[in-house]
Amino acid sequence: MKQTIYKIWDHFEEFLLIYSLMVSVALVFLQVVMRRVFNNSLYWSEELARYLYVWQTWLGVSYAARNGTHLRITMLKDRLPAGMQKILELFVTLVWLGFGIFVIYQGMGVVGTIAGFGQKSSALKIPMQFCYASIPVGMFVMCIRIVERTIKDQFGRKKEAAE
Repeated sequence: MKQTIYKIWDHFEEFLLIYSLMVSVALVFLQVVMRRVFNNSLYWSEELARYLYVWQTWLGVSYAARNGTHLRITMLKDRLPAGMQKILELFVTLVWLGFGIFVIYQGMGVVGTIAGFGQKSSALKIPMQFCYASIPVGMFVMCIRIVERTIKDQFGRKKEAAE
């Protein structure tokens, strides 16, 4: 059971990103067919594709953090001795976490403000706070992934060296 939960968590972003991309592509394709072939468009498909894209972007931040594939400039790090590289890496990780916590806090404020207005999307009539919730949710999962990766990097290498 524990392995199954870990496996689901480990592929959480991949699952959501792959299937939401499939839905987005199908929606855009359907919209193009409706416009070009039937000279009629669907009023809701563009909006849904847009909101899926927003969620994909913020979940993609978490996915990149999990894989360690965020863009980085390593010129300074590469010139430092190994011990200083670890210290710099820890500092950068703390800055990332601080930034993530700041964005979560600000994002929750935005979500609360939008919820207070009671704003709904124009075509689908869904509450806009669900769209804006992608910001704190994506950054929260990113922070978890950064902590996981840091623990894995710090303790995983020591374990490998001991073996």
